[in-house]
Amino acid sequence: MKVVAFNGSPKKDGNTYHAIKIAADALEKEGIDVEIIHVGDKEIRGCMACNQCMKNKNEKCVLPGDEVNDWIQKMKEAEGIILGSPVHYSSIAATMKAFLDRAFYVTSGNNGMLRHKVGAAVVAVRRSGGLPTFDQLNNYINYSEMLIPTSNYWNVIHGTRPEEALQDEEGVQIMRILGKNMAWLMKLIENGKESVKAPEREKKAYMNFIR
Repeated sequence: MKVVAFNGSPKKDGNTYHAIKIAADALEKEGIDVEIIHVGDKEIRGCMACNQCMKNKNEKCVLPGDEVNDWIQKMKEAEGIILGSPVHYSSIAATMKAFLDRAFYVTSGNNGMLRHKVGAAVVAVRRSGGLPTFDQLNNYINYSEMLIPTSNYWNVIHGTRPEEALQDEEGVQIMRILGKNMAWLMKLIENGKESVKAPEREKKAYMNFIR
């Protein structure tokens, strides 16, 4: 089994990376491969709301010139996904959000590609804004009918300079427990596929309350 993790920080080896790495180490101890992809230093355009991915049904965003479509395929191939972001103005880092908006729109519009995969969000923050960012990341996971492992607190770690998060003893424990629980949930799903039938996917119902 494999997890693909996306580091939304502009800093490749900053505290977001270390949050992901702690969870990744716990996953790897359970025999699960982890690939960490650095998103935050790339040039990624935001979604243009053109709906071509919905029309084409080819698992691709039509916007050229970046790695978003390659990352979508990595998400498809993995059993688990970690979304990691620093906090910018109590929100997801801009490049990470541009990637998530496009990738999750493509996956939701192509037969729910991420449905019943295991998904987790982690956040690195200096002081405040961690929970709003954590909630925003979870919105993508929830909308995709993914399954969410938990830890013993919200998945937020604190630090300013790179590696300072490693001094956050509670934050380190949160990420480690998250990795363990994520591995356990992935194994439960894998081992239960043949004995417990998954519910059928329902077509999305859309409502507009303006009449």
